[in-house]
Amino acid sequence: MTCSPENLLFALLAIPLASAVISGLFFRRSRWGAPIVSCTAALAILVAAVKLLFSLAPGETLHFSHNWLTLGSFNLNIGFLLDQNAATMLFVVSFVAFWIHIFSVGYMDDDAARGRFFTGLSIFMFSILGIVVADNLYMTFIFWELVGFSSYMLIAHYFDKDYAAMASKKAFITNRVGDLGFLVGIILCQVTYGTVSLAELGAAGVEKSTLIGLLLMCGFLGKSAQFPLHVWLTDAMAGPTPVSALIHAATMVAAGVFFMVRIFFLLTEPVLTVMLWGCAGMAALAGLCALGQTDIKKSLAYSPLSHLGFMGAAIGLGAPEIALLHMGMHAFFKATLFLCSGSVIHACHHEQDMTKMGGLWKKMPVTFVAFLVASLSICAFPWMAGWYSKDMILSKALLVGNYPALALLLLAALGSALYMGRMLQLVFLGKANSEHAAHAHESSAWMTLPLVVLGVVYSLGAGWSLLGDKVAWLGGKMTGLLPSASILSFAEEYHHLHEQLAEAGQVTLMLAVGVAILVIGLGGAIWFYRQTPGADALQRKFPKAYFVLEYRWMDTLYNAYIAKVQQPVANLLGLLDKVLINGIAVRGFGAGFPALLGLLSRRLLHTGNLHHYVFWFALGALLYGAVLLVDWANLFCCAQ
Repeated sequence: MTCSPENLLFALLAIPLASAVISGLFFRRSRWGAPIVSCTAALAILVAAVKLLFSLAPGETLHFSHNWLTLGSFNLNIGFLLDQNAATMLFVVSFVAFWIHIFSVGYMDDDAARGRFFTGLSIFMFSILGIVVADNLYMTFIFWELVGFSSYMLIAHYFDKDYAAMASKKAFITNRVGDLGFLVGIILCQVTYGTVSLAELGAAGVEKSTLIGLLLMCGFLGKSAQFPLHVWLTDAMAGPTPVSALIHAATMVAAGVFFMVRIFFLLTEPVLTVMLWGCAGMAALAGLCALGQTDIKKSLAYSPLSHLGFMGAAIGLGAPEIALLHMGMHAFFKATLFLCSGSVIHACHHEQDMTKMGGLWKKMPVTFVAFLVASLSICAFPWMAGWYSKDMILSKALLVGNYPALALLLLAALGSALYMGRMLQLVFLGKANSEHAAHAHESSAWMTLPLVVLGVVYSLGAGWSLLGDKVAWLGGKMTGLLPSASILSFAEEYHHLHEQLAEAGQVTLMLAVGVAILVIGLGGAIWFYRQTPGADALQRKFPKAYFVLEYRWMDTLYNAYIAKVQQPVANLLGLLDKVLINGIAVRGFGAGFPALLGLLSRRLLHTGNLHHYVFWFALGALLYGAVLLVDWANLFCCAQ
C-alpha cells in the first residue's frame, strides 16, 4: 500500500479501530497487552497525522468520497475532507492523545480493568478522528454519536460507583438532547440543499438559513458543553483523570468548536450573534463558578467551559481561525493541567479535595513546574502559548467595537487568573494539610514525561510559531511547533490584528489590561487564599458568595422540570397506554384472532428449546430457497 493521502487518512481510522478490536478481544484482562497495543496505535496515528500535516500545501484541500449505501434515490457517502484547519486539528488531537496514552500507563497501573480502559481510548480515537476527516454531515453525525458512546463508556469506567454511573448517564442523555437538534438540522439541510457534502455546500455558495444554522449549533452546545447544555461536564470528572484530560478538556469538547468552524460558511448573522452572547456569557460565568469547588478536577472542569466559551465567542465575532488557534493552544495547557491534577491525585492516594493538599511544590517539583507553566499560559502570561490566542480574541472584540462582549471576555480572563491562583495556593504552596499530602512524592516517568512535553514545552512555546522568522530559538529561525503550512493562516491573522491594533493605538492598552488582570487575579488569589490554611478562604469568609457559585442552578431547574412536567406527562401517557391500547384495543376489540395468533406463536415458536429454533430456521431457509427456485424457473421459461 502506497502512502498516498487517501491511504493515510484511511489508516488514521483503521489503526485505532484495529487497536480497539485486538485489545478488547485478546488483552481485556492482560496487564501490559492492551497498553502496548493502544500506545503503539496512538504513535502510528501521530506519525500519519504529522505526515499529512507536512504534505499539505498552502490553500490545498484533499477530498475523497465513495458511495457506501444506496436506498432508492438516497446515497450515503463515506469520504474524507482535509484542509488546513482539519490538518491542524488532526495534529493536535493525535499529539495530545499520544502523550495522554503514555501518562495513562502509569496512572492506571494498579487498575484491574486497564484492558477495558485502553480499549475505550482506542474506540474514542477512532470516533474523534472520524469527525475531523468526515466530508459530509451524515458521516459526521455517525462519528459524533460514536464519540458520545465512547465518552459514556469511559466516564463509567468505575461503573460500580454510583456517582460514576449517574455521571455517565447524565452526559449521554444531555448530549442526546443537543444531538436531536443536530440531526433535524442535517435532515433539513438535505431537504433544502439536496446534499450534505461539506465540499459541495461550500463550492455551491448556497443561501444561508438561520434555522439550519441554529439546529446544527445544537450539536455544538451539547458536545462543547455550552449553555444551556453545560450541566454534564463537571459531573463527567467521575471518570479517570486521563479521560478528563483527553476527552473533556482537549479533544471531544473541542470537536463542537471544530465543527462550527467547518460549517462557518453556513452561519447567518443571527446565528453568530446567538453564539457570541451565549458563549461570552458562559465564559464569564464558568470562570467564576470554578471558585466554588474544592474538588481539584471539578474546579478544573469549569475551565474548559470558560475557554470553550472564548472559542465560541471568537466564531461569533467572525474569526473562526482565531477560535481554532485557541482550541489548539487550549488543548496543550488544559491537558497539562488535568494530567498534573492526576499526578497530584495519584500521589495523594486519590485525595481530590484541594483543602487537604498544600506544600506539594517541594515534594513534586516536576509536576509543580509543569502546572505553573500551564497556569501562566491559561492566564495569558505574555509570550506564552495561551497569551497569543486569548489576546487575539480580546483584540478582535475591541477592534469590531463590541464592548459588552469584550467586558464579558475580560471578566472571563480575570476568572481564569483567580481560579488558577487559588489552585496554586491550595495545592502546591503553603504547608501540607493532610497525611497524604505530607507523604506525597513525585510520580513515575510514565506520568512526568508527558507533563514536561505538553506543559513545559508546548504550553510555553506553541504560540511562538505565530511569530515566524521574527523569533530566533536555539540558534536558528523557528518554523513553528505546529510544523505545516496551516500555521501560516494563523500567523497572518495574528499580524493583521496587531497591525490594526497599532493603527488604532491600542497595543499598549491591551498589554496593560492583560498584565493588570494577571496581577490582580493571579497575585490577588494567592494572597487571599493563603490566609486560611486547610480551608477555602472564600467559603469561610463569604459563605453566601461561595454558595451562589457552588449551587447548581441549571440542574435544579432541570430537576424541577422533570419532576413537575415531564414525569406527570409520562405517567399520563402510560395510563392511557394501559387503559386504551392494552386494556380496550388489545384485550377488548382485538382480543380474538390476534390473541390466538399470539398464543400459537408462544407455543410453537418461542419455546426456549434450541432444537426447535434450528428446525424453524431450516424450514424457513428451505421455503426461501424454494421461492428462489420457482422464480428462476419462471425466468428460464420466459427466456425460452
